[in-house]
Amino acid sequence: MTSTTGAAGTTGTFCPYCGWPDDAAPFQVVSRHGTAAGSTLWTRCGCGSLQVRAVDDRGARVVSRSRPADVPFSRAEQ
Repeated sequence: MTSTTGAAGTTGTFCPYCGWPDDAAPFQVVSRHGTAAGSTLWTRCGCGSLQVRAVDDRGARVVSRSRPADVPFSRAEQ
């Protein structure tokens, strides 16, 4: 999984692969797990990128994401 966060815009973060805002639908919840600080959500963006979202008293934020399956690997990402 590529450990990149979304690019920051003036209204928040968005997917670097499709440009969709992280806080907007459509995204699919794949799984939800309780943690001591809140919960962790595994979601899939509309473009196919798998995302890990941390949810706590500060809100939800994408902390890691993969590239969509149809985006080829680039050595420049290493």
